[in-house]
Amino acid sequence: MIEAKGGTEPSEHGVTRRRFVGLTIGGGAALLAGRPNLLRAATAANAENNSMFKIGGDLPVNRLGFGAMRITGEGIWGWPKDRDEARRVVKRAVELGVDLIDTADAYGPDTSELLIAEALRPYPKGIVIATKGGLTRPGPGRWVPNGRPEYLKACVDGSLKRLRLERIDLYQLHRVDPKVPMEDSLGAIGEMRDAGKIRHIGLSEVGPEEIERARRIVPIATVQNQYNVENRRWENALKYCEKEGLGFMPWSPVGGGRGLKDGAMKAVAQEQNASVYQVAIAWLLSHSAVMLPIPGTSSVTHLEENVAAGKLQLTPAQMKSLDAV
Repeated sequence: MIEAKGGTEPSEHGVTRRRFVGLTIGGGAALLAGRPNLLRAATAANAENNSMFKIGGDLPVNRLGFGAMRITGEGIWGWPKDRDEARRVVKRAVELGVDLIDTADAYGPDTSELLIAEALRPYPKGIVIATKGGLTRPGPGRWVPNGRPEYLKACVDGSLKRLRLERIDLYQLHRVDPKVPMEDSLGAIGEMRDAGKIRHIGLSEVGPEEIERARRIVPIATVQNQYNVENRRWENALKYCEKEGLGFMPWSPVGGGRGLKDGAMKAVAQEQNASVYQVAIAWLLSHSAVMLPIPGTSSVTHLEENVAAGKLQLTPAQMKSLDAV
């Protein structure tokens, strides 16, 4: 990551933050009763053994990252209700050993990237900011792809300015625009990489055939698809990433707004004295060595619970029951 100087200070708006779904099963609170010790252990675990992954083969990150979509307002639109808390969440993530932060220009739009820069500049050494472009935001909860080359080039420049960086470590095509040939969209992003503005390129919501096609245009380092223990539509994409050594970043890793409801999840959570969300994160980390979960939240408490999930050790029997969900 190369940090840039300068930037603008945005104005503040009072927009209600989306409520985080915080169901805790059995003794989830007890898991964090000794929070300082557990969090220190989870942070240490984040930096050793198979908890590390090298994006693009040369960019090491802890496998449990942070998704910065929900530090924005209701409907992923505008500023959060508590902007100070949003900044605290980002800072706390880094304190706990998280060094992969995923965002996008469409989150807000723009506000997530601005808040990350507010919270972290000057950026600590080793922090990887991954962002995305290629979705427009006509309004709250609305997303429209735009893969036109000139638009994507402007997106890259806009993200660099908001994040106050000279180079983005991981820039992802947020969606493949069905109205624009992939070759044109990725060709534009490749030009920005050649200009030194991007280090690695990623894709989102794509299958193996699209990944193969994309790799004929530019090197691809990561794939970000919706994936969790109850939604494995993109299992074929995950297997492709395992085979090719690409990072797989599951969005909605704990089920998003609908949550996780399977009985096996609740049973394992009770056995582990944890929440179903902590179990879901632990399962992802155990399920694949290329998995880079990026759970997001607008709460420091929920963030600490998510990070603590990195310390959970699921038994073979528990993994078997969850694999069967």
